[in-house]
This record gives sequence, structure tokens and C-alpha cells, in this order.
Amino acid sequence: MFRVYLWKCRKAAPDVVRIATLGRKLQSQHRGLNEQMSLRNLIFGKPVATADCKQEELTFWTGLPVLGLDALASTGYGPEAALTILATLGITGLRYFPMIAILIALLLVNLYFSYRQTAEAYPGGGGAYNVTKDNFGAKVAVWAAVALLLDYLLNVAVAISAGIGAVISVFPVLHAHTLLLCLVVLFTLLMVNLRGVRESGMIFSAPVFAFVGCLAFALAIGLVRMLHSGGHPHAIVPPPPIPPPAGSASDWLLLTAFANGCTAMTGIEAVSNAVPLFRKPKVPNAHKTLTGIVLVLGLFLLALGYLCPAYHIGAMSEQQPGYQNVLSQVVAAVAGRGAFYYVSLASIFFVLTYSAQTSFTDFPRVCRFLAEDGFLPTAFATRGRRLVFSHGIVVLAVLSAAILIAFGGITEKLIPLFAIGAFGAFLFSQAGMVRHWSRKRGRRFRTKLFWNALGALSTAVALGIIVVAKFVEGAWIILIAAPALVLLLRSINRHYRKIGRRVARPIELSTAKLDPPIVIVPISGWNRLAEKAIRLGLTMSDDVTAIHVAAERDKDNLGELKNLWRENAEGPAWAAKKPVPRLEILDSPYRRVLEPVVDYVNRTARQQKHRMVAVIIPELIEPHWYEYLLHHFYAARLRSRLFVDGEDRVAVITTPWRLREK
Repeated sequence: MFRVYLWKCRKAAPDVVRIATLGRKLQSQHRGLNEQMSLRNLIFGKPVATADCKQEELTFWTGLPVLGLDALASTGYGPEAALTILATLGITGLRYFPMIAILIALLLVNLYFSYRQTAEAYPGGGGAYNVTKDNFGAKVAVWAAVALLLDYLLNVAVAISAGIGAVISVFPVLHAHTLLLCLVVLFTLLMVNLRGVRESGMIFSAPVFAFVGCLAFALAIGLVRMLHSGGHPHAIVPPPPIPPPAGSASDWLLLTAFANGCTAMTGIEAVSNAVPLFRKPKVPNAHKTLTGIVLVLGLFLLALGYLCPAYHIGAMSEQQPGYQNVLSQVVAAVAGRGAFYYVSLASIFFVLTYSAQTSFTDFPRVCRFLAEDGFLPTAFATRGRRLVFSHGIVVLAVLSAAILIAFGGITEKLIPLFAIGAFGAFLFSQAGMVRHWSRKRGRRFRTKLFWNALGALSTAVALGIIVVAKFVEGAWIILIAAPALVLLLRSINRHYRKIGRRVARPIELSTAKLDPPIVIVPISGWNRLAEKAIRLGLTMSDDVTAIHVAAERDKDNLGELKNLWRENAEGPAWAAKKPVPRLEILDSPYRRVLEPVVDYVNRTARQQKHRMVAVIIPELIEPHWYEYLLHHFYAARLRSRLFVDGEDRVAVITTPWRLREK
């Protein structure tokens, strides 16, 4: 019988092994399925390992939508900003618009060569901050960083508000919900960018190329009709009539219109700042992307410069009912309000609103540089689960929401602030490159120096005009906010340097008087949490004291607590001939819980000047996050108080007791 039983066991053994292996595989698959189906992964995507960083790098086709959105979309508000100034001249103001468009295009060419050189000279990221720091030092670079941060921050607000303006042009009934629509788009952008740079580039690719195609086709139709009609084409859908003139032309007004129109060049610096995001060869790929962006933008600006006067298209106030943005008027005039119009306006809306993507790419990178140099908290230099700098993305979204709310989501109110930030960043970058070529010299340095010097001069002139012309309309806000931010960043840096001086000094390990610590365990009663903490304390020291704060409602139960302590703590310790823990009852006449514990710990530390005091805090860990709402967070509050108000020789330890689900 025994042999038969042994034979059956041997025969069944392989099946048992196979069943066990299959069970482990099913369990592993189940865990993987749960991981895939978790809400967090569904919203933000699976975590991306650091080794997969190359998959998040950009090519020309993904770099154009990610980094070119801002520049390409500026055709939606740059020319309109110039036409808004010319609107005071009535129909006469349109005659000056072609020349202004040509001047903007020439400045765009200048900035193209300048930033092409910047990308080559600083392949590690040639943003205004890095260029200024390398050539003028960290103190000046902080100003450049603030200009960049304000530029990217206001770009988000302007881009989204301009995109919603396109929606209102098609659906005027939504005019009353402008701000709400802006915030919805902003939240969508936040979610998309937290999923990673590459995924956001893939999402934006199709709409950006649709925008370029639709707008190019519409502008081409308009130019052909203008040529066939001898410069006086007939609009299929006539634009709204231009109001009568409210003033006369002047050099200052034309300069102001030019400076306003220069907002069409925002975003050009994004490529040079994001060279490290490209795949190898990084610099050639960045050059290709920059060339594509500038070529398309320049052609669009020149085409609009000639079509708007030909079709009598001017700027309207976004605050008045029946608002139509300039691009909506152009497409309707040359193609009517058919299917093509709605497809074009849909792509314009998408590109305008989501042109804030450039800021979501570069704002966190600037924050990272500042954090690495000690001007921002170190969390801004840490990549999140999708290899993006999540802290910078979230901060950008929150601050942009505050700006949109403050200005009601109206584009024309935001343009003056936006222009100052953009041209401030341009000026610091170009001035830094002038200093770079003056010091480095080398091959063809005079040509390179010329382009950057010309860029610095032209951006300085434009910036001065904007500040003076738009000071009362809101430019003063930037002139106050920028120095305040600089002071904040420098104070953070001083804080980090002070800590570094105090902490980083090398010191020898002191081996004298290494006595066991005095262990103090705050308990609410005798339970499993208290038992685990006391047991840990006894492994560390023979001097263990449990303290209990006697609240008013607990005074009747103190006798029961003392009995439980004698039976379950002192008794077993005596029986095992181990150190016996003590129980101290702390009175709290004002019903406070934390203060008596902190005072007792500090008093003990001051009395025992040569010994460490270890405070072991028992903490209940709930299985679900929402169950923490049912508690007073006593452990976390006590830990924080001891960190802030505790003596130097007080150490805090937490013993978690996990409430398992059955």
C-alpha cells in the first residue's frame, strides 16, 4: 500500500508544479491588469522608466507641433494686435498695415538667424536664462529667467483666450461663457502634458498640419482673387464695417502698431531653449524645426498684410457682441461660410488654444534650471512618472488660471503684459549672444555678432515702445511683478546657500558617550498600535516611557488604562526579566493634546543633555485614502510640531500599523 501511495504522489507531483506555476502566472497577469486599469494610469499613462527617455525625444515632425504651436498660432493675435492700434484711423489705417507686416517679417528673419546661432552655440539648451548666466552671471540671469517665466505664463493665457475668441466668432451665443471655456481648455492642456512630451506632440501633430494647410489654402485663394481683380477683390462674406476714424496718423501710433504686431514672433525662442529634447543629431533637427516654423509664419504674416487691406478687414473689440477675429473674417471673405470655413475655424481654434503647449514644454525646463542653481525648490528639478517636470507643469496651470480669471479671458487686455515678457526674454538672449561672440570670437564671428547685435537693438526698441505705450493699459503690472519675482528667487537662493554653509561643513563622527536613547511613546490607550511601538522602543533602550494625555472625557477611564498597563505591559516585562516600560499621565487643563507631549519631550531632552530622545509615534494606516477624513491626523500633526518646536537632540520615529482588509 505504501509503495502504491508513493507512486501516486510521484505521478501527481508534475501536475502540482504546473498548477502552482499557472497560478503564479495568473496572479502576475491579474496584478498587471489592475495596474493597467488603475484610474491614475488611465488619466496620466503608465510610468515611464528613465531608461526610456529616448522615446520621449522629438523629431522634426513632432517638434514642429510641440515647439511651433506658439509661433504659428501667433498669426491669430499678432496681426490683430497691430490692427487694433490702426483701428483708430478707420479705413485709412489699413494702408499702413502692409508696411508694418513687412517690417515684422524682416525682424522675424533677424531673430531666425540669431536663434539659429544660439541653438548651435548652446546645444544644452540656449534659452535666455542659460545664455545670460553664461555671459553675465547668475545675478543678471535671474532677470532673464523671470522674463522667460512671465513670457511663458502669459502665453498660456493669451493663446487660450485667443482660441476661445475664434470659437465665439463662430458661435456668438457662447460669448457669455468665455472665461469658463478658457478654464476648461487649460485643464485639458494640463492633463495632456502630464502624460508626457512625446504623447502631447503626437496629439497636436494632425491639428497643426491641418491648420497650416487650411490657412495656407485660404490665403492662397485670397491672393489669387486679389491679383485677378486688380487689387480690389469681392468678399464672399463681407467683413463687419470699419468704424470711422477717431484720430490721425502719427509716427508714435505707427510705432505702437508695429510693436503690438511683433507679438506675432513669440515662440521663436522655444526651439533654441529645447534643443536637448530633440533626437540626435540634436542641433540639425532643431535647425530644421526652426526653419519650418519661421518660413510658415513669415509667409502667413506677409499674406495677411496684403489681404486685410484688400478685403477691408480690421480688428474688432472682443468685449463687444458679434465679435469676429481677423482670421475668421479672412476665411469667410475668401471662401464663404461653408464646410471649409468651419473646418478652418476648428483648426484655428485648436492651434490657438493649444499653442500654450510651447509654454508647457519650456516653462518647466526653465524652472528646472532655476532649481538646479538653487533659485527654486529642488522638486522642480525632478521628473515625474512620465519623464516630465510635473511640478512646473502644475504651477504653470494654476498661475495661468489665476491670470485668466483676473482678466476675464479677454485677449486684448493680456497682450500688453505678454509683449513685455516676450521681448524682455528676446533682449536678454540677444544681449547675451553679443557678449558670447565678443569673448569667443572664432570663425565668422563678426557676421554672427552682427545678427545678434541687430536683434538686441531691434528688440530693445520694440520693448521700450511697448512699455511706454501700454504702461497705463496694464504694462505697469509686469514692471512691478518682475522685480518682486527676482527678489523672491534671490531670497530662495540665499536660503539654500545659508543651509549649505551650515550643513555641508565636514565633521568627524563623534563616538563619545554613545548611550542608548531615552524612548518616549505617546499613546491614546493600550492597543495594538501602542504594543508595536513599545516593543520597538525596548529593542532600542532600557529607558522607555509611554505618555498619555488625559483629556476631560478620559479621566473616568484612567484607572482602566493603568490596570491594562500593569497586566499587559509591566507584567510580561517582569516575567521575561526585561526592562519595564513606564507609564506617565499628562494633565491637560485646557484640553490640548499636542502641547503637553511636546513640552514633556523637550523638558526630558533638556534634563538629559548627553542623550538622544527618540519619540516613537504609533500611526494607523487605513486601506483607502478617503478613510483618513474620519481621523484627526494626530500622528502627522505631532510629527510636524516636534520637527518645528523640538529640541535638536529629539529624533522622531513612526511605527505604522496597517489595517488590512479581510
